[in-house]
Parts: sequence; C-alpha cells; structure tokens
Amino acid sequence: MAISKPSSEEESTTRRRNDRENQLIPGLPNDVAELCLLHVPYPYQALVRSVSSSWNKAITGPTFLSYKKSLSLSLPYLFVLAFKKSTARIQWQALDPRSGRWFAPPPMPSPNDAVFCPTAFACASLPRHGKLFVLGGGLGLGSDASVPTGTTLVYTSSTNQWSESAPMNTPRLFLEAGNVAGRIVAVGGSTAAGEAINSVESYDHESDTWTKATELPAALNRYSSAVVGGKMYVTEGWTWPFMFSPRGAIYDAASDTWRQMRQGMREGWTGVSAVVGDRLVVISEHGDCPMKVYDEDQDTWQYVGGEKFPCGALRRPFAVSSLDGKIYVMSSGLNVGIGSLYDGGNGEVKVTWQVLAAPTAFHGFSPSSCQVLYA
Repeated sequence: MAISKPSSEEESTTRRRNDRENQLIPGLPNDVAELCLLHVPYPYQALVRSVSSSWNKAITGPTFLSYKKSLSLSLPYLFVLAFKKSTARIQWQALDPRSGRWFAPPPMPSPNDAVFCPTAFACASLPRHGKLFVLGGGLGLGSDASVPTGTTLVYTSSTNQWSESAPMNTPRLFLEAGNVAGRIVAVGGSTAAGEAINSVESYDHESDTWTKATELPAALNRYSSAVVGGKMYVTEGWTWPFMFSPRGAIYDAASDTWRQMRQGMREGWTGVSAVVGDRLVVISEHGDCPMKVYDEDQDTWQYVGGEKFPCGALRRPFAVSSLDGKIYVMSSGLNVGIGSLYDGGNGEVKVTWQVLAAPTAFHGFSPSSCQVLYA
C-alpha cells in the first residue's frame, strides 16, 4: 500500500505548529522574549521557571545569565540570617531596599534536619556573582555547638537554590569570613574542645577549591571583622567595659601577610561594623548606640554627627551591611535602620536615619548576619 506524502499545506501547518511550540512567548521571536524574561525581578524568577520547561531552560541557561550580567539588570538585595528562639530555627530573609518588601529564599539545608547554632558559623558573599556562603559552624544551640564542621553551603540567586561546595580544610566553630579581592577568606575559629585555631584559608568559587593562607600571628578570643579594599581587619572583639586591651590583625591578600592592628583601631572597635564607601564605621552596642567612623591618619574613632541612632525602634542584637553609600542595621524583630552618611563640613561626618518596620510575622527573630547580593 502506497503511503502518500504530506501536502505542502500540511507541511506548512506542521511547521507553524512546531514554531509556536518552540516559542518562549507566542507571537514573539525568542530573542525578544528572552529580553522580556531578563527584566523579571529576582523574587518572581522562581514563578517564571515554573511556567514551562522552555522558560525554565531559558532563565537558568548560561547565555541568559551572561546577558543579565552584561546588561547590569541584576539589583541588590539584603539577605538576613535570622534566628527565632521559640522554634530554635534559623532562616534567611531577603529585603528589597527599594520597595521595603521582604521575600523568603528556600530553606538552608541542614544534615538530618539538625539545628544549627546561629553564631557558630560565618557568612560572606560575592555580591556581583550573586553567591552567598555559609561556612563551618556546629550543630546544637549555644554552648552545645560542640561538633565543628567544614561545610561550605552556597546560595545562588540566579537559580534560587542552595548547593554544597568543597568543604574547608579545617572544621571550625565561631570563625570569621569575608570577601577579600574576590576570594572568600575564612579566619580562625575554635575546635570542639574550645581551642583557638590559627589557620587561615581562602576559597576560589570558580575552581571550587580551598587553599591555605598565612596563619594568624596570634590566636584571638573572639572575632569581628571588616574588609576595606584588599585588606581584612580582624579584631578580638569588645567587652564593655573593657577588662583587657583587645588584640587585632590585618590581612593583606596581595602579599598573603598579616600585620598587627594599630592600637587606636582595635581599642575603639566597640560594636558591629560595616564599610560605607571607603569608611569603616561601627554601631556601638552600649549606651545609646552611637556611630563612630575610623580616621586612619589619626588612628582614632570619631563620633558621627547628625541624628542620633533610633534606639527606641531598633533593639539589640544588630547585624549590619552597607549598600550605595548607606548603612543598613538589622535589629531585633528585623526592624531596619537605614543610615545615610554625608559630609557635614570641616571633616565631620553626619548621618540621617530612617526606620523601616518589619512585618509582624518577624516578631521574635534576631539577626545573625546581613549580606548584600545582586539578583
């Protein structure tokens, strides 16, 4: 029996149907449709991926991500690690600083649904790469966080997913970490027995490898840190009133060397820190929480003028970050203080404050870390 060939009209109909099925948005060429998808804001990209397999493939493909990066369409968000005592759980929340809206990233994975100690691990980010890192830490709560890990968890904003990367060479509790010249540097910490760790290592996200760096010159009891330029400043922390003179060190990534922190810097570092532009500032966690800015030439801290810190609306504990010349202070309940620094003349730095109230659902949350991420 002879099989008749499809007519030209049937072939044309089939071709049009296949073209429609391969179109991301019916009626639009795919290159135009991709431009439309490029402008979908970060919080809604998960919904876009669920529309169809072709949309999911398009929005997670390397070409799409390359276009978005080259066109500078990614926008900055503030990612806050929050801990709720009533549930003994930690979770991330993302704030759009332009609209004041909050969004919830997917839950951070934990082994066997274990409970993490919120202060035992360190967080850092590569903002322009859209990557957030959670390093080390231990399981349990408070002093029970006795099992150090070398785990490296990575959240990627472009896929809205968590993954596990190469572990650190040394498991650590209560460590510090920062983005130094495009590499994640993990500093110090302690062992399960509470012994201080001097070792330092850095992570290359492109090769997914950790390499050893020059050790700390001395073990520090408690860590706080900030990155200014290509240098990481690590301080022993503060106790108010001071019962001892704190120690501190400065890591130069270019030469892979440490040097001692100047006395004025370490003794005046009395709170949580952030880098606003090229200025290192701290929100003091005592009294009425004054803000100070470090003067490198004089090795002194100067109080910031202007409006007083809104203590009534912002309660400790704090987690801070900076973005576009502003400092963002996350407080208890995830209420946010937005400080705008400006030149007050005669070398004085001043600040104005705006308070952004958090949703009532965040009542009882305490911030542990705040990171900037472009998404």
